[in-house]
Amino acid sequence: MKFTILIRSKRFRFAKQVGARTLVSTAVLASLLMLISSRSTSSLDETLARIHVTKSGLEQEKARAMDIAQQAKDELSVLKRQLASMEAKLREVDVLSQHVATQAGIEYTNVSGVSAQGTPHTEDTVASFDAVPLVQSILQLEERLDQKVKQLTALESVMLGHHIQDISEVAGKPIQTGWLSSYYGMRKDPFNGKPAMHKGIDFAGKDGDPVVATAAGLVTWAGERYGYGNLVEIDHGNGLVSRYGHNADLNVAMGDVVTKGQVIASMGSTGRSTGAHVHYEVLRQGKQIDPLPFVY
Repeated sequence: MKFTILIRSKRFRFAKQVGARTLVSTAVLASLLMLISSRSTSSLDETLARIHVTKSGLEQEKARAMDIAQQAKDELSVLKRQLASMEAKLREVDVLSQHVATQAGIEYTNVSGVSAQGTPHTEDTVASFDAVPLVQSILQLEERLDQKVKQLTALESVMLGHHIQDISEVAGKPIQTGWLSSYYGMRKDPFNGKPAMHKGIDFAGKDGDPVVATAAGLVTWAGERYGYGNLVEIDHGNGLVSRYGHNADLNVAMGDVVTKGQVIASMGSTGRSTGAHVHYEVLRQGKQIDPLPFVY
């Protein structure tokens, strides 16, 4: 079976006879070519679009990663500076510990990783952070600080053992300027003129003159008390307590640890008083005793 293909115009005429098989084959081939051409174009467009989306996503991730890296770098710099500051403080503590131990005649062993003479290695430590994991450096510094605390605790114990008697021994006057105006014992009460027991000694002076602790100890009272006015009471251990009464103002509070000679108040005339002075008492096992032997 054959078919005739006829193409005709005003100036052109074409006629061709082809078999049915040839015609079918030609039609199938043309369809395949059109399909392949169409799919290739569509697939290329999809691939290009996919590449474009992927590229945009990677660029965003790159920008985000750069931001994170910069933030981490800034935070790392701050942390390095903080660690360098801690190293410097640790070095200062070592120098101070060496000085205190030398003054006390105690052999000192440096455990913090810096020289007792104060030669810093902070810059080397900071520079090594690039090679050594930062977390490991922090843990090492923490361990050294813990060792330093233990060492200072031991040094403190030794120092206290050497000097506890000197600093806690009640001795001297509770004033820097002034004079002894009234002794311990029976006397005429300045308010009613009758005989009364005076359980301390008085040091007179001017309003505002400094009142000082006669020994180191713990402040167990700092405030107003009947008869005493503004009172400071210090526990020195071994059953000894000192009291300082009639003050104008107090410089310490309950719970404070004071040292020998520290200004604890200013002289006044509060409470049962007739003029500016400090009423000074010494108690042993809770009972007032004559403070005069402790003064001289």
